Formats: sequence, structure tokens, C-alpha cells
Amino acid sequence: MAVWMWGLILFIITQRLVEIKIANSNEKWMMAKGGVKIGEEHYKWFVLLHCLFFLSIMLEVGFQSDQAHSLNVYLFSIFIAAQLGRVWCITTLGRFWNTKIIVLPRVALIKKGPYKYVKHPNYIIVAIELFVIPLLFGAYITSVIFPILHLLLLRIRIPSEEKALAIRS
Repeated sequence: MAVWMWGLILFIITQRLVEIKIANSNEKWMMAKGGVKIGEEHYKWFVLLHCLFFLSIMLEVGFQSDQAHSLNVYLFSIFIAAQLGRVWCITTLGRFWNTKIIVLPRVALIKKGPYKYVKHPNYIIVAIELFVIPLLFGAYITSVIFPILHLLLLRIRIPSEEKALAIRS
């Protein structure tokens, strides 16, 4: 793998680890305020999907010939836009942002930032990332398989989240 590839994959993995730390802190805060967890049984599948995603990229790139990949500026621009959207989602929700479904009863639904325009903007961003990141590495099989797996998991996740949001009041 080219040096820029290692740098990018390390950046993304570090970013995800920081997000897990933020989510864990937010989870503790929400639970202390009376938060309720919903849909925990499917959470492990999201964790597995994201771990296998990075492994799949590295394996697929590892099996490619030694031809050097140059950075595709167009795909990288889409990646940067997705990262900005990701940060927008996290900062908009603040202490309410989490990787798990946790609701605080009697707390108003946040309808600002990207949530003013789309109900689940983070899931759109993740789908874009699961497609674009592998393409940046030339991991074409991964770029097809993981967005599909993500969409299948969202068929469980979004109804669970909708149910949780409905009982928060």
C-alpha cells in the first residue's frame, strides 16, 4: 500500500476510536440523566460490520498487484465532504450523539443542523463512506458489499430508532 493509503486508513481508524470514546462518554451522561437503551441486540452487528470493513479493504488491497495507486482527488473530495457532514451531525446532537440508540424521556427531538433537512443524516454519510473509502484504495469488491450490508442492517436499526424516538415523550 502507498504511504498516503496507510495515512488515510490510520486517520479513519483513529477517528472512529475517538468517536467511540465520545459515544461512551455521552452514553454515561445520558444514562445518568435517565436514558433508556433500545435495540441493543443488533448493535454488535454494526460493530462487526465496521471492523470487517477495514479488514476487507486491507485484504483486498493486499491481494492486488504492486501497482501504485494515486490519490483520486474527486473521490477524496467526496470523502472530505462526508467527514464534514459527520462532524456536523455529531456537533449538532452534542451530548445526545451516540452509536447506540439511547433516548432521554421528555427531551425534545433535535431538528436543527442536518436534522432539519433529513431524519437520519448520519446513516446517509456512513453509506457514502462505505462506498467511497474502498474506492479510494481500489477495493472495488468492498465498495459494493459493505454498503449493501449496511443497508440491510439499517432495515433493523431505523425502525428501532423510530420506536425509541416515539416513546421518548
